[in-house]
Amino acid sequence: MNASRSGVPGRIIFHVDMDAFYASVEQLDSPEWRGLPVLVGGTGPRGVVAAASYEARGFGVRSAMPMSEALRRCPRAICARPRMDRYREVSREVFAIFRSLTPLVQGLSLDEAFLDVSDQVRTRRQARELGKFIKQQIHKATGLTASVGIGPNKLVAKIASDLEKPDGLVLVGKMEVQEVLDPLPVRVINGIGPRTGEVLESRGIHLIRDLRNCPVELLTPVFGRFTRRMLDKASGIDDRPVEPGGKSKSISAEETFDQDLLELPEMLEQLSLISIRTARRLAAKELQATTVSVKIRDREFRTVTRQHSFSPATQSVDILEQTARHLLEQWRVEYPYSAVRLLGVGVSGLEPARQMDLFASEVETSSSQVQELIKQVRQRYGSKALRKGSEPDGKRQA
Repeated sequence: MNASRSGVPGRIIFHVDMDAFYASVEQLDSPEWRGLPVLVGGTGPRGVVAAASYEARGFGVRSAMPMSEALRRCPRAICARPRMDRYREVSREVFAIFRSLTPLVQGLSLDEAFLDVSDQVRTRRQARELGKFIKQQIHKATGLTASVGIGPNKLVAKIASDLEKPDGLVLVGKMEVQEVLDPLPVRVINGIGPRTGEVLESRGIHLIRDLRNCPVELLTPVFGRFTRRMLDKASGIDDRPVEPGGKSKSISAEETFDQDLLELPEMLEQLSLISIRTARRLAAKELQATTVSVKIRDREFRTVTRQHSFSPATQSVDILEQTARHLLEQWRVEYPYSAVRLLGVGVSGLEPARQMDLFASEVETSSSQVQELIKQVRQRYGSKALRKGSEPDGKRQA
């Protein structure tokens, strides 16, 4: 790798990531939980883990895991309902610290951000001292710890922030990029998920070094038109600027599958996971939506989109997921024999959220907004289109 290509010359990027943010806030506010495994999320039949403390992660628990599986692995875990208002409050304190240092702050969620501090520091020592200062200010203001990665670009900074978690500080200089990245597992590269990772490992590509040195013709069947981009990532090359947040017009998540999906149940299973990712991103931006859309690409690369709008706006994961599922089922009726290569779920018609209800489906509620949305979906898709999570067959379980 030509180290000078690892980023824009002279750029110094920080990636600051709060450690197990939601769970750490719960341990902060309930001191008796410190040192114990804590899970934040819904506890109903369809609940998912929004965050896990490091004590819980030792049992193999991770975010986005079904809560039932998390409790099977860690039966003594303490479960806490998400308190998004509290998390937003702490997040505002953290981001105020970022913006006091540089206007170039790109928030990725409530608990992580990129900072371009190229105009604030000139040397490695200054960069490291600024990293320590940010960590100290966060701890002083919130009582929480953060991990900081420093690099010549966003890609390297983000990888660096994960290397010494929790409470880490890792600086990777421009000339050190290859040395640091080469021995890391290939899956640390953003865009290489579990399935792609399995494909690469089956071909003997386990480390970033293996990927960087792999001939293009062997990678093209795996990455297609993104092959060159992946080779650049393996070489630590990333010219993306830090972009201060503007107003979002839409939020989405999608997944391209290594093997085409043939049956509706597996399509719905994957769609549910993608819907949860979209709902989390919506909540992280403190927004709610009036339109859900589904993107479907088949093995012939034909792309079809379906959408449904409703009022009032919501960020309920239950409403968003069930609407997406029925849009996919509607598509399946029209294309009964198509194999799916890509699925995506998007939301639009965004407006500021009045309250965070990411896990509202797990809470007993008489909210008129949620009931109205359920009514609209049932009118369009049938009386059995939506049920409470405890009633999968229309009857309450004993």
